[in-house]
Amino acid sequence: MNMPTSQKKRKGKKVKPRKIKLGAWAAIGLAAALLVCLLLVFHRWGSPADLETGAKVPQGSWRFGIDISHNNEGKIVWDSLYVMTDSRGRTVRDPFKAKEIKPVSFVIIKATEGAGFQDKDFRKNWKDAGKSGLRRGAYHFFRSSKDGEVQARNFIRTVGELKYRDLPPVLDIETIHIGCSKELLNQRALQWLKAVEKRYGKKPVVYASSSFVKDNLCKEITSNYPIWVAHYEKDRPGLEDWTWWQFTDKAVVKGVPGRVDLSVMKAD
Repeated sequence: MNMPTSQKKRKGKKVKPRKIKLGAWAAIGLAAALLVCLLLVFHRWGSPADLETGAKVPQGSWRFGIDISHNNEGKIVWDSLYVMTDSRGRTVRDPFKAKEIKPVSFVIIKATEGAGFQDKDFRKNWKDAGKSGLRRGAYHFFRSSKDGEVQARNFIRTVGELKYRDLPPVLDIETIHIGCSKELLNQRALQWLKAVEKRYGKKPVVYASSSFVKDNLCKEITSNYPIWVAHYEKDRPGLEDWTWWQFTDKAVVKGVPGRVDLSVMKAD
């Protein structure tokens, strides 16, 4: 094998290999690129500790429920859904670290959004949840820019018939589009609620954050429909009258890959 010219002797002197110098800006750019890659990895998969331990469960006697959509990645093990908490009250994935283990009692599955969107995983999730014996419910993500009755038809067409054990339909109200008044928001929400209640004979549940309920929803809604309040990482849900309380979107639950929304209802 021939040696590189830089390694040969010339005029009695050994020629040293040439060193490639990396400019300061190039070095900074390389370091920044590596940092971005690391951040993407941790954002996508999280650190091992993040995946094993989740949010703390508020003190109380609860039944647990999760809500899912196509945004939940990975395969759900429907017959092995458990909320396990350690000595600090935090949700954990490892049963050997669990001080208390309780089954998931109900699941709420995204069905539709707006006037025409159907969740691509709804039918499979709905069927699998039914086979598992869990109490299941379907929810619609509300768009204030669309007519309430049109949105109700989208939901009813997608969900189809409900069985006796199925939970009431849920209207998820989180946003109000630019230029929409509170009056129009509530008018369209009531259109959906009344149309769905008439179709199924069950009074729908309204999901919203505690601040959204207080700032935007009218008394006709809050007084006549059960509230599923979203209020994260707090000891109390932020409302006096509520049916379910979603207290975190960062729980770990056995049987569900990654993080998941976790809610409670008062145990009988």
